Amino acid sequence: MKIKSQRDFFSGALFCAFGVAFAWGATSYTVGDGARMGPGYFPLIVGVLIAIMGTLITLKAMTVDTEDGEPIGRIAWRPLIFIIGANLAFGVLLGGLPSIGLPPMGLIVAIYALTFIANLAGDHFSVKSSLVLATILAVGSYLAFVVALKLQFPVWPTFIA
Repeated sequence: MKIKSQRDFFSGALFCAFGVAFAWGATSYTVGDGARMGPGYFPLIVGVLIAIMGTLITLKAMTVDTEDGEPIGRIAWRPLIFIIGANLAFGVLLGGLPSIGLPPMGLIVAIYALTFIANLAGDHFSVKSSLVLATILAVGSYLAFVVALKLQFPVWPTFIA
């Protein structure tokens, strides 16, 4: 069979690889069965479903004709770096980094940093829109996680709270 869509073929292969790895990792936990699910049951099912979806995407890439073969384009390094960096900054700011003496900055500061760094990934950056989005996300996250779910993690920096 000939690959008729490079993008679909390689994205399907990645889905398969991640799904299999996720399902395999879930087997190190107690899986249980449908009536008595263990901690590995849900990750196993999700991994299997992701692998099945990847298989279907890969098969589609080899059977459905595309106009130009949908070649894989260049890697968009700027968005990739800023989005990954925003997530790393969120994690570090939320929980702190004791190895370098950075205390937890809390949910609100982490969300504002996440929003501003992630907005740098796009072509157009607006401080006003970043502030509005960060405020909406911070209020919504506070209401959902702290008020509704009563999760215990720092909301404000430790030197303020």
